[in-house]
Amino acid sequence: MSQESPLQNQEVDFLPPVPENEMKRILALSEFDLDYSDLDKTFADLTKLAAKVAGTSISLINLIDSFTQWSASTYGIELQQMPREESVCQYTILEENSGGFEVQDLSKDERFKDRSYVTDEPHLRYYYGVPLKVDEDLSLGALCVLHEDFKNLSAEKKEMLEIIAGEVVNRIKIQFAVANLKKKVQETTTIKNRVAHDIRGPIGGIIGLAEIIQMQGDQNKLEEVLDFIALIRKSGKSVLELADEILSQNFDSKGATKRIPKDHEFTLLTLQTKIQDMFNPQAINKKVTLEVEASPSNPEIPFPKNKILQILGNLISNSLKFTPNGGMVKVILDLEVLDQEKILNLKVIDSGVGISSEKIAEILEGGTSSSSGTSGEKGFGFGLNLVNHLVKSLKGRLLVKSELGSGTEFNLILPLA
Repeated sequence: MSQESPLQNQEVDFLPPVPENEMKRILALSEFDLDYSDLDKTFADLTKLAAKVAGTSISLINLIDSFTQWSASTYGIELQQMPREESVCQYTILEENSGGFEVQDLSKDERFKDRSYVTDEPHLRYYYGVPLKVDEDLSLGALCVLHEDFKNLSAEKKEMLEIIAGEVVNRIKIQFAVANLKKKVQETTTIKNRVAHDIRGPIGGIIGLAEIIQMQGDQNKLEEVLDFIALIRKSGKSVLELADEILSQNFDSKGATKRIPKDHEFTLLTLQTKIQDMFNPQAINKKVTLEVEASPSNPEIPFPKNKILQILGNLISNSLKFTPNGGMVKVILDLEVLDQEKILNLKVIDSGVGISSEKIAEILEGGTSSSSGTSGEKGFGFGLNLVNHLVKSLKGRLLVKSELGSGTEFNLILPLA
């Protein structure tokens, strides 16, 4: 992953726009449980098509979470992320932009004229963005086209870009549905294989006893037949007991260290790598040291990805935002395996400005007041609220320890059924 881009690292001197339904919007985005760094192949043809339709040198598919604009697919530029408040697409996702958002000359717009992507390479001037709507008023992000010179897009071309944006959303929905279906198929296959293995013995015994009775025919003695029937009954009862046991078991916990993670699963090691790839650029741009440690115990046991990237990502972005240059953010990943359950214990510890006890109480009660980061980043006030909501939905706990001026420690305890 590239560490810097020409579209990053700018001062922000205006209040960023926030959709009125922002909490509902980021919840909708989190429900898709997307890995923003693993979507380029899904959308590469659409970004290229958008640039060709518009006649522009650059096209992007951007997904916007609480803190960051993630470029899920790009054409004409290498870009993976930027702070949300530095983007143009933050305006495209506002509800009033039901069609698209257009800026004829970025260098003459007070909101964008001082951005590095305008003043330096690639010296962008024209922008047109279409919201990626999953509902009438819910935008996950934007499909946008950009160019170094003035452009005049016809109504027909804008309509074609809207069609492409609709296809982006369709693919997100299809990918989500397919992922859920694959998960169910994998779970069903696991159960099927376990059932076939465990009931083969008792059923084989029942068949064997029945064949003996059949072969002996009239030579069967009543006492022997009754004994055989008792054995058949015992074997039948064993099958029923096995069925009850199988249906009540957590199959992932048995032999979990002996199998390869499925598409919908992480291990501590794969999660460690994913976090480093996604958030090292933010840390480097902020001149903050990011350390990610995976516990040496149970490092390769699979567990569901379910919302973990969304939860951890918001906490890490928040810590990076409120940690000054030269500071440190440390992420600790641990997994405890019990008989019928796994428990994720995740910590994000920073050396930042700290949080007051009043603010901690507000976060845990679902408050959304915003504040500015240590380099002037503008806060939106929804990231930690989203984390708290997602943790509760997973029946987990979020613990916060902090003092003003002494850093903050977030501790996530997530049971994995």
